[in-house]
Amino acid sequence: MRVPRTAAPARLACFAVLSLAALSSARADEGDPPGRVARLSYVEGAVSLEPAGLQEWTAAERNRPLTTGDRLWTDQQSVAELDLGDAVLRLGGMTGFAFLNLDDRFAQIQLSAGILLVRVWDTSSGQSYEIDTPQLAVQLAQPGAYRIEVDEPGNTTLVKVSEGEALALGSTESIPIDAQRVMVFTGSASGTTLSYSAASLGPPDDLDTWSATRDAHEEESPSREYVADDTPGTYELDDNGRWQDTPEYGYVWTPAVVVANWVPYRFGHWAWIAPWGWTWVDDAPWGYAPFHYGRWAYLRGSWCWVPGPRPLQPVYAPALVAWTGGPGFAGPAAAAANVGWFPLGPHEVYAPANRVSDAYLRNVNTANTTIASSSYITDVYQNRVTNIRYVNHTAPAISAVPQSVFTSAQRVAGHTLPVTSGVLAGMTVAAPAPSVAPQRLSVLGAAGAKTARPPPALANRAVIAHAPPPRAPASFETQLAAIQANGGRPLARSDLVRLQPGRPTAQVHVLTPTKGSRPPLPQSAQAPAQPSLGDRARSLESPSLPPATTTRTFVSTPSAPAAAPAVHTDRPPGASQGTFSSYEAPHTDAPPAAEPAYRPEKPATRAQSSTAPAGHTAHAASSPPAPSHPQQHPASQPKKTEHSSGDSRDENPKADRSRDRVER
Repeated sequence: MRVPRTAAPARLACFAVLSLAALSSARADEGDPPGRVARLSYVEGAVSLEPAGLQEWTAAERNRPLTTGDRLWTDQQSVAELDLGDAVLRLGGMTGFAFLNLDDRFAQIQLSAGILLVRVWDTSSGQSYEIDTPQLAVQLAQPGAYRIEVDEPGNTTLVKVSEGEALALGSTESIPIDAQRVMVFTGSASGTTLSYSAASLGPPDDLDTWSATRDAHEEESPSREYVADDTPGTYELDDNGRWQDTPEYGYVWTPAVVVANWVPYRFGHWAWIAPWGWTWVDDAPWGYAPFHYGRWAYLRGSWCWVPGPRPLQPVYAPALVAWTGGPGFAGPAAAAANVGWFPLGPHEVYAPANRVSDAYLRNVNTANTTIASSSYITDVYQNRVTNIRYVNHTAPAISAVPQSVFTSAQRVAGHTLPVTSGVLAGMTVAAPAPSVAPQRLSVLGAAGAKTARPPPALANRAVIAHAPPPRAPASFETQLAAIQANGGRPLARSDLVRLQPGRPTAQVHVLTPTKGSRPPLPQSAQAPAQPSLGDRARSLESPSLPPATTTRTFVSTPSAPAAAPAVHTDRPPGASQGTFSSYEAPHTDAPPAAEPAYRPEKPATRAQSSTAPAGHTAHAASSPPAPSHPQQHPASQPKKTEHSSGDSRDENPKADRSRDRVER
């Protein structure tokens, strides 16, 4: 999405306004969970996660939602991708990353070392991004493509803007960085000197090329015709299922290849993620959007996913299910505690297990399905409605496991208990999740893979921030005691805030406000229209910015900048190791960029999608009989999305995300 360039003073004013909005967003609706999280959408190599509230690393797994306080480490020759819906973050190898803050409008990121690529798709709802590094804070307030790189010793930060505009915030100055520019910052903002200089863009490396390929797949996704913009995981639906128009619900999506007797929310595991509580993590590569947005229906012998209303901004939910319990199981399960659930159908109410506002309750439901009455949503949440008849409350659709399996993050498949008609008759049904307290494995997960950890010096490295981050999350032990005192229910966000210690979530030096800013460095010529990475690689003979000949320093007493140390790249073994100097004046005889070392999964064609992956059997998504009784609530009209064959669509679905967005 191309944003017209404005004058530098106007840009600085815009950044200041957005900074104030970011600071206030964390304080608004403190009792409600955020409507946005970061999906861990791609993992290759050794990628580790330190969940918020725990000082213990575990192997990161795909489809896990990440939020404030979560930390990631990508080891050598490893990459990871985080999908926020309106932005995508990609980490190169040897990268230390953490979310200092993440809510509906503001994402504050700690980058202690390594490479972070940021693709911002949309800021129409006021979203802004801050990346805090050992030298300075970088603000991104426009759609575009950015690269921030911190060398391993933490002495140098590189900021590259391919598209969009950024603002580098140091201890005494604010430096605007236009599109097609690279700035290198050397030294320490907490010390006596911080030098900066301009550099040329240079050719894209393997990580850039891999990232551009992922971006292209997302931009060209046919599934964006049917799913609300900024819904994470949408483009992975393209080659794993098919869309069809139905008289009951409009356009629905059916998975193409699943195991026999496949049922939604059965092939994956449960995790405890504050402040939502019990959260579903699916095993399928495509298993994110259909399990945190929309509803599921069983039509004509197959399960299909019904997305939420397309014009509305998506609101994340941990798992859109109703819950069952009660006696009736045979054998050892008869004497043990059990937990069961089934997918919610269209027009049915999702009830959070913790205390939320009426506005959040309405938004998380109406953004994911059509419900005629807001008062009915409140009645279900407050348990004023009894004898609700759920459309998917059938024996084959229910998944039930022993409580010990549920709380230890074990895979559900292989541990399910048989649900007969007799068991079904004795079950109770509830809208909110059961009052079951977590254990450490509920947060860490049951993955037994060897876990890579960042070097201690890097893990404890301080960064510079412009926005003061929230305090560190309370330890899991502190949270668990409060959860148990709350009857096993998740705590409201405001309750979690009161449990937080006085210290920040990381070693952060918050900048004091500056009274002025230095104008941008002069350019020899106006930057041309932003070319693609491929165009840039083909035009190295004419760089858009000549190599810098001077170095500027933030302090009045000049000091020679430290030599830029060599930094890692994400090239495969044997490839030349690049440094920051690779962004200086390119050579006209430079060889073409190496073949990308990291590529997304090759999407299967429609014909290939009929072949089941290893461990799976190609089988129609079937098992329960077609249910006959909808949930009883005030009359509502089935959603019917109308698309005629002559409808015209944007060639680029992300070209103007705000056009059809309905703001609440």
